[in-house]
Amino acid sequence: MFFYSSVVSSSLNPEKGFRTETMASLNQQGDSPSPSSSTSVDWRRRILIPTILAGVAGGGVGLVSKHRKVYGLAKISATYATNFAIVTGCYCGAREFVTATRKTGPDDLLNSAIAGFGTGAILGRLQGGQFGAYRYSLIFAVVGTAVDFAALKLRPKLHDFSESMFDKSSSLKLPEWSPIQVLDEEALAAKRAREEKLYGQRKALNKEES
Repeated sequence: MFFYSSVVSSSLNPEKGFRTETMASLNQQGDSPSPSSSTSVDWRRRILIPTILAGVAGGGVGLVSKHRKVYGLAKISATYATNFAIVTGCYCGAREFVTATRKTGPDDLLNSAIAGFGTGAILGRLQGGQFGAYRYSLIFAVVGTAVDFAALKLRPKLHDFSESMFDKSSSLKLPEWSPIQVLDEEALAAKRAREEKLYGQRKALNKEES
């Protein structure tokens, strides 16, 4: 009798199961991260951040350049920063384009070599003609591949270093040898217990002496 009533109720409400499955699928889609957000994060990490860092490095090179007395410190620093940022932005953009075209991972160094060769050929052609295209294409390919290879090797070490410097709450964690330590709740409770124990021992010794 119970089986018959369940069959009848399901036949009278054929959309009930469909709605349940639809809501479950929508919940699963809502829990999963959107591909657009991950793509935006990769774009910032692999193009925007290196371009900004290259601009800062170029400004630093301009500060110690031998031409700063001729052209002025501010002008030569801005020129170096702009050139470094343009070169790095073009190279990183070309590398991402080659990676998407070849459908390989970001760790494939062949993408770096192809992107460096193409970027150097275009910028070298604009700067120094055909000879400049040959020259800069080789320089960009070698330097770009070497930098990406070094970044791949240093990435695990930088990750371990960041984990050692920051705790789970993303706050700065001082090293163990530092005289100043930021204690958590458990460490504070243990410290209070030790202080109370020492205070009790001192109080007992004072009573015995008196």
